[in-house]
Amino acid sequence: MSSPTPVIAITMGDGAGIGPEVVVGALATQTVYERCRPLVIGDAQRLRDAARLMDAQVEVVAVESVDDARFTPGRIDVIDLGLLPADLPWGVLSATAGDAAYQYIRTASELALAGKVQAICTAPLNKEALHAAGHLYPGHTEMLAALTGTEEVSMMLSTPKVKVIHVTTHIGLIAAIAKIEPGLVERTVRRGHEAIRASGVDSPVIGVCAINPHAGENGLFGEGEEEEKIVPALERLRADGIDARGPLPADTAFFLAGRGDYDLIVAMYHDQGHGPVKVLGIEAGVNITVGLPVIRTSVDHGTAFDIAGTGTAEVGSMIEALRQAADLAPVAVS
Repeated sequence: MSSPTPVIAITMGDGAGIGPEVVVGALATQTVYERCRPLVIGDAQRLRDAARLMDAQVEVVAVESVDDARFTPGRIDVIDLGLLPADLPWGVLSATAGDAAYQYIRTASELALAGKVQAICTAPLNKEALHAAGHLYPGHTEMLAALTGTEEVSMMLSTPKVKVIHVTTHIGLIAAIAKIEPGLVERTVRRGHEAIRASGVDSPVIGVCAINPHAGENGLFGEGEEEEKIVPALERLRADGIDARGPLPADTAFFLAGRGDYDLIVAMYHDQGHGPVKVLGIEAGVNITVGLPVIRTSVDHGTAFDIAGTGTAEVGSMIEALRQAADLAPVAVS
């Protein structure tokens, strides 16, 4: 007999955005069930509303626990927290939806830490709504770290062409440069190296971006940040047999990665990594949190309030996020 597929907790995201629609659209795809056992954490009625909008031929069934789920195509099992009012408008910022999005993540984290699910896959939340509800996290990454008691994690973006891990993410550029130091660079590269190996690449080639244009141009640009903050980390990594190359001019690094020279690019700050990735493949992009005690993937797009409730949301990123979660998750015990 083949091993059981992993149980993946899918959080519904902000119920006023496209989260319910992309969840329903992905789970209306039969091939998803061949790779994993999906269980939504959200609001059953909102999912039913989304199914009607998308004309999806699925049955949304509220269950009490993982053990009650059937995981069969055509049926969407959901642990129904029942937090959203029936008349919640689509595409409108809501503290109620922000709080609900947090509660979905909290519940999924508890299931993961208890070993009930093998991975978490998240639909998008809205940071302003989250903050309006009193949950002051920059995003999913930091929230999951806090909920799982993890001191430090990294954000990795994965597309068919390029994979990028970030040394810093949701902080301002000046603060990001101040935060970068050899220890953080080294730990980030090691987390990325482990993640790429887990995906099946035995000896990853890793390109590490510089901070300044042209990698500082031998001191012409910047204040020697590359030599101070990045080079010592690379020396230690290479001494341990990790093929980490750099510091590289970021524009060149992404060009080379796009043609296949690198298995992973290490970006120093948010926009350095996000911009090229979104040009190269946002439709199939996946956000992976590296360093948690549980696998977590996410769509690489936002709540899209402008099209929420229209039934036109693109579901490809959610399908890809579920695929990668299933590929990275440990084998289910039962």
